Amino acid sequence: MTGAIDRNDARLEEASEWIVRLQRGGEAEALAFDAWLQSSEANRQAFDSVMGVLDEIGSAAPQLRAEDAVQRRRPEPRFSRRFYLGLGGLAAAAAVAVAVAPQALLAPATETYTTAVGHKRTLSLADGSIVEMNVASRMEVTLARKERRVVMGEGEAVFDVAHDARRPFLIHAGDRTVRVVGTRFDVRHRGDQLSVTVAEGLVEVRSGEKGRTFRLRPGQRLDHRAGSAQVQVAQASPEEVFGWRVGRLVYRDRPLREVVADLNLHFPQPLRVEDERLASTRVSGVLVLDDQPAVIRRLGLLTPISAVPSERGILLRRPAGTK
Repeated sequence: MTGAIDRNDARLEEASEWIVRLQRGGEAEALAFDAWLQSSEANRQAFDSVMGVLDEIGSAAPQLRAEDAVQRRRPEPRFSRRFYLGLGGLAAAAAVAVAVAPQALLAPATETYTTAVGHKRTLSLADGSIVEMNVASRMEVTLARKERRVVMGEGEAVFDVAHDARRPFLIHAGDRTVRVVGTRFDVRHRGDQLSVTVAEGLVEVRSGEKGRTFRLRPGQRLDHRAGSAQVQVAQASPEEVFGWRVGRLVYRDRPLREVVADLNLHFPQPLRVEDERLASTRVSGVLVLDDQPAVIRRLGLLTPISAVPSERGILLRRPAGTK
């Protein structure tokens, strides 16, 4: 009898250590955990028992990466999390887990992701969501037990959110919050300007806990300036919004200053506009983002400009003889 208890306690300790290892482990670690989990029913029971103890510690405990790995890699369990073994063994297992990595178990980890000027990045989150970050972007991602949360700094990203009705996906950008369950959409937060465009599913955008809620459907775009009560919702062109993902910027009657601001996020040598009058010139067309000189030549076909190198970058001016 004593030998059986010792084996149970050993499995509980091993399950606790797996939970901790999976907090920071990669794909190899996840595969090794999967092999351990599938090797015996006793291992599965030990893991579920330890997770049950962690659930009892508090409802605010995070949804651990280990639990996500189990949900992705095995069918629905034929048993619920119960106290299969003696309370003493479970208490010991919980103590092991908390002692090895208390911060990992008591608070959800927040990851910070950034991209530099001219560089994009694709993220695969632990919940199965995919995030495509545009150039010069920054965000903080927290996958907690009851919600998935992104704090969007300066930047832009396309989110393809894995469906999970129990954990809404929240994006905080400026003074607005974007809320979804499972969908695909673009969020652009540059300066004080926020734009949200939906490709699939339903997206809610609201201000504060009790602010007005806007519900966006596929093909709709919301524009808002921080600090303003005004919100615009209109039909959007997918090519215009999502073109950056394939190396194209698409404009429809936009001011030159906006085009230049976008281009300065893609190339290290900054562009400047000669004066406010030229900056207000409206531009329509497509710019392929291959190299900066070629982009400037294409821009010159969309609106009359000449490019003059200077110590501060490249100055865009009106061609000689024009007013």
